[in-house]
Amino acid sequence: MSAPSFETRDPTVPDFWSERFEHGFMPWDRGGVPARLLRFVAEAGRPYVTLIPGCGTGYEVGALSQAGWDVTAIDFSGAAVEAARKVLGPWGNRVVEADFFTFAPAQPVELIYERAFFCALPPRMRGAIAERWAALLPPGGLLAGFFFFDDAPKGPPFGITRDELDALLAPDFECIADEAVADSLPVFAGKERWQVWRRRTAA
Repeated sequence: MSAPSFETRDPTVPDFWSERFEHGFMPWDRGGVPARLLRFVAEAGRPYVTLIPGCGTGYEVGALSQAGWDVTAIDFSGAAVEAARKVLGPWGNRVVEADFFTFAPAQPVELIYERAFFCALPPRMRGAIAERWAALLPPGGLLAGFFFFDDAPKGPPFGITRDELDALLAPDFECIADEAVADSLPVFAGKERWQVWRRRTAA
């Protein structure tokens, strides 16, 4: 798919993403729910109060909601929120237009689901994202999802090395699951892993 001509080049502003949704240029959008997330939900043993930052079209919201999970999804792009609400039908009210760094959940979050949000923003923002993850999750809370490992300088998606991610998260989280992904989209193929990180108990 060749990219249309876009006016906005800065992925830290909503218009960057809204332009791409409006043009239907979404190579990160799989049109459904990853198999590993569905297995995670099936094996969880109980529902979690879940936050999905940068949800995009938000297919996962429907899957989690149908499983009885209390899920809130946020995106700072109005076009993304509109697209998600159209796709999700009765679950569309669980998608909120909001900025991850200032959003205040209505209740304590137990799980943050990561899917192409961390890699959507430039490397200079990684420290702030990790700090916000840690601030939102209580001790024992989970950060679970898909992480994109690549050393190419351009993006999005902006990859990270394993050592860099470990150094970024280890102060506040411990990695309790790390697996290869079998059903990646072409843009992520061979370069993403399913990981679960557990929030450490404060010292």
